[in-house]
Amino acid sequence: MSVQPYWELTFDADGDVDTRQRDRLLAGVAAERVTDLVMFSHGWNNDQSMATWLYDRFFAPFPGLLGTGTRARLGYVGVLWPAMRFSDEPIPDFTPSIIAPGTATATAPGGRTELSDETCRALTSTFPGQDATVRRLAELLRERPDSPEALGEFARLVRDLVALPAGSPAAAFAADSGDGGPQPDPAILADDPVGLCAELTAALQETGVDLGPDEDGEQQLLGGLGKKLWNGAHELLRQATYFAMKRRAGTVGQHGLGPALGRLSQSAGTVRVHLVGHSFGARLVSFALLGLPAGAHNVKSVTLLQGAFSHYAYARQLPGDASHSGALRDAENRVDGPVVSCFSSHDTALGVIYPLASRLSRDDSSLIGLGDRWGAMGHDGIQAVDGTRRATIDDARAGRFPVSGCVSVDVSAVVCSGSPPAGAHSDICHEELARVVLAAGRISH
Repeated sequence: MSVQPYWELTFDADGDVDTRQRDRLLAGVAAERVTDLVMFSHGWNNDQSMATWLYDRFFAPFPGLLGTGTRARLGYVGVLWPAMRFSDEPIPDFTPSIIAPGTATATAPGGRTELSDETCRALTSTFPGQDATVRRLAELLRERPDSPEALGEFARLVRDLVALPAGSPAAAFAADSGDGGPQPDPAILADDPVGLCAELTAALQETGVDLGPDEDGEQQLLGGLGKKLWNGAHELLRQATYFAMKRRAGTVGQHGLGPALGRLSQSAGTVRVHLVGHSFGARLVSFALLGLPAGAHNVKSVTLLQGAFSHYAYARQLPGDASHSGALRDAENRVDGPVVSCFSSHDTALGVIYPLASRLSRDDSSLIGLGDRWGAMGHDGIQAVDGTRRATIDDARAGRFPVSGCVSVDVSAVVCSGSPPAGAHSDICHEELARVVLAAGRISH
């Protein structure tokens, strides 16, 4: 690891923490005389080795930016939770040596990427007991039958893969708005599969994905798109696991990380905690604020990097529907400092795919008068929260950063590299973003 002292904190899908790791952290912050603890949560498209690599890269600039004359003593925590890794999605600047042997992706004629063996293993690990379902999904994506019935079967299998058992408490963490009650499975899994896959295929093309030429002799039965429509089917599977991980991020945040922060407050009350989250990790650390015990006041800043959840999540009232609020209403008041959302126009995962999937899933059905585009926080920042301010990377460098409330920072000049369909969604390992974290936390330079 590029920084020390460093600890890891692992949670299972229900939010239960590895108690040995937690106890080592509690003892370690005292032994190392830590004054400020930066805790980073990875997003949904990560496994443990990738997450550790991400933390190593992201934390690396901190000691140099902090300088030698500061009184602050930083400690670092990598939060690990069971996310779903699609091995066929490129990650900017990813070190090839991290990739395990045999995980190279295969691209079939027509430009569609098949499910790799590693992705199949990740699916069966994420959704235990569904081995046969995963095998059949992989078979359909490999063969790409040119029939509506095959797409219908694929959609049914995806629905079965991610459906929650009746009465599951995880259902309460599916939505970014409303009353926090149980939410039904996303409507994306119940719509006409041909039309649904056609919309997702068009969205992939909009992000720059090359679907390849038409195949010779193709009958073009499926809405005139033929086997290209299976690109949309592949994306449907990704979006379904996306919603499953969305629920999980909220569960781990509120039931896992929040109470762990409470224990830290009890044992090391003077340690200032700075939460950082990427993608669904941003949702996780945000929901951790809801799980903070009433007497815990140790969270001094929250920095959300390309947050993959609604830009209305912190709103007291949803625009056009005053009877509903964001799921995180007033959560910023549990932070003794700012809640900062970094966003980029180059993030096509959030700028194109996210709003389409939200519409197809009826996530915006309660937003009266807003049309069908419910944006992501990592695309245009925090919305509909009174007093939200704008800041820049230059403000962070110059020490002019807001010290409280909600703050949106356009980082498009830095977060700008990446391949379709995700674009720059994971392009976050930059010194400028480390500066934002330090500035938000008022950590002296």
